Amino acid sequence: MRNRLVAVLTTLVVLVIVGLAVPLGGAYATHRTGRLLLDRRADATRFAELADLAARTGDRGSLQPEIGRYAALYDASVWIQDREGALVAQAGTAAPPDAEATVRALSGRTTDSLPSLTPFGPGRVLVAEPSGRDAQISGAVLLLAPTANARGDITRVWGALLGAGLAVLAFSVLVARGLARWILRPVTELDEATRRITEGELGTRTTANVGPPELRRLEERFNAMAEAVGAAMRRQREFASNASHELRNPLAALMFRLENLRPYLAPEGEPEFEETGAELNRLAKTVTDLLELAQTEAAAQAEAAGAPIARELDVVAELGPKLEAWREVFDALEITFSVRLPDRLPVRAVPDAVPRIADIALDNAHKFVPAGGTVTVTLDADSLLLRIADDGPGLTGQERVKALDRHWRAPAHAGLPGSGLGLPIAAALAEACGARLDLRANRPRGLSVEVRLSDGQPNTDL
Repeated sequence: MRNRLVAVLTTLVVLVIVGLAVPLGGAYATHRTGRLLLDRRADATRFAELADLAARTGDRGSLQPEIGRYAALYDASVWIQDREGALVAQAGTAAPPDAEATVRALSGRTTDSLPSLTPFGPGRVLVAEPSGRDAQISGAVLLLAPTANARGDITRVWGALLGAGLAVLAFSVLVARGLARWILRPVTELDEATRRITEGELGTRTTANVGPPELRRLEERFNAMAEAVGAAMRRQREFASNASHELRNPLAALMFRLENLRPYLAPEGEPEFEETGAELNRLAKTVTDLLELAQTEAAAQAEAAGAPIARELDVVAELGPKLEAWREVFDALEITFSVRLPDRLPVRAVPDAVPRIADIALDNAHKFVPAGGTVTVTLDADSLLLRIADDGPGLTGQERVKALDRHWRAPAHAGLPGSGLGLPIAAALAEACGARLDLRANRPRGLSVEVRLSDGQPNTDL
């Protein structure tokens, strides 16, 4: 946008420069052409007077030396003709002009205009002047004069106009760039702020101290909006955290009391009792997940706001025990479980966050991968990419996008146990570590959960 604004302003300046310079250059060329005509007509008039005097006295001996000196001095050519058109005297090396110029002069008409001069021509101009007094035309004088000096003057003036125009244009471009930068500075800050907020840095604000007043007010309103949205999200997280925390104890007590009722149940009430217990367990799991999600998002926001909670740790040492526990589960399900980890890999992460991400991904895999399938966990020491892939049914492209939404369940798997909060929790944990969780299609089939971890240095991309 800045380049387009500079281009528009520069175009306007170019139009103004052209609108001023072209008329000025044309006016000077016309002026210089008129001055040349006056000077050469004055010379032709003098020669006409001498020719008329020679015609009346019959003494033409002084004409040739006079026009010879003039031709040599000014590199011009001069022809003097009598009233019959016969050549009386001539000087210069140019060929005689056409008869039309002679006819005009002998008819009593003098040259009253010349072709407009430019730096590129014409090289010579013809001036015709009748000789004689009153209506008695005794002959004609034709003068072919060079225009080098006049064209040189025009070239210098046009060059000065061009130089001045280029200087003004260069200055205008610099001013336009500065003006565009000043005008668009608030827009640039708003664009950067929205990008950072989109990436999770909800504490990002703009400075709102440069640019036009209207855009500064827009920045102030954007900051106010961001504050309101941030406050609403904080209240939402606090509510989810408080509600989940407050619900845990009553739910635990309710489950305890329900279990105490088991000895008093009639046999026909046993199925209903088991369904009630399962629903309570599902509700307790959902409450626990909501509390974990709220706490994880709060940790991610603290990390993004400059209060880091991540630190350098050996992710291999953290992952090892968790993966070994899952190996027993997959062996019991007859699922091939493959793990490829480096010996040691220091990364910057929240303690226990990476094992929890792996735990969530593996929990999903063990639900969907059939017996005989494969689950693979790899951690690349160079790219710091943690990849948990399976060859289960996988998700479509649209489903992979929605899978990170809270409480979303794939239509084909809606009957399986779960709260739909596992992957959102994993994504929030990755964000708290300065990383990002992506869901990709595994080849030839299945789902791949990928997390690119951060090195030992603070992540400056957030």
